Amino acid sequence: MHRLSTVLCTSGLAAEAKIARAAGFPVVIGAGDRERTAALIESAVQRANCLMSFGIAGALAPELRPGDIVISTEVVSDNNRWTAVASFQARVALVAREIGAIEGVVLGARTILATEEVKSRAWRDTGALAVDLESDVVARIASQAGIPFVVARTIADTAYRELPPAALIPLSEAGTPDLARVIGSILRRPRQIRTLVALARETRMALSALADSAHALRVLAAGS
Repeated sequence: MHRLSTVLCTSGLAAEAKIARAAGFPVVIGAGDRERTAALIESAVQRANCLMSFGIAGALAPELRPGDIVISTEVVSDNNRWTAVASFQARVALVAREIGAIEGVVLGARTILATEEVKSRAWRDTGALAVDLESDVVARIASQAGIPFVVARTIADTAYRELPPAALIPLSEAGTPDLARVIGSILRRPRQIRTLVALARETRMALSALADSAHALRVLAAGS
């Protein structure tokens, strides 16, 4: 049996990383920068025997709602697909049932999918349930290292949610919003405030669900 510290989580947001650490996992914060994310994982992968993409995600499947949990051992990108080994998939399936998660493919995207039209097209083209900016990087590096990977994501924005400009502003390296730029965006386009308030509420729901499920994921660490 391996120690919990052998499972390395990758998150984009500081809030996600805080939840991972509270559950006992080490974590790197990519802050939405894919090159930085890859460099951080590659510098730590030798000390891990499982990689986990951990955080919130956008829904592609129309039936998903904020707070829904998606667990996956299959990730797609624009031109690649990665799948964890069958024995690990079986263990992940047990955890998914335990926490009431939905299993299915996750899309790793190069940029945020901000509109209903783009999300709908991605769902049709890939069959993925959800999308984030880190999972394909995690899956690729895990596969290259010959270790398993898993995606644990909770839904923040639905397939129908149009993301406002302020929500698309790059994060700081610490994984926190650039408040000055967010405020500037709101001042320029105040009509986005209502959508931002709704998105903030949905994000809190997603983070709460993520925290509720995080400790159950420790069983994967115990046998990685």
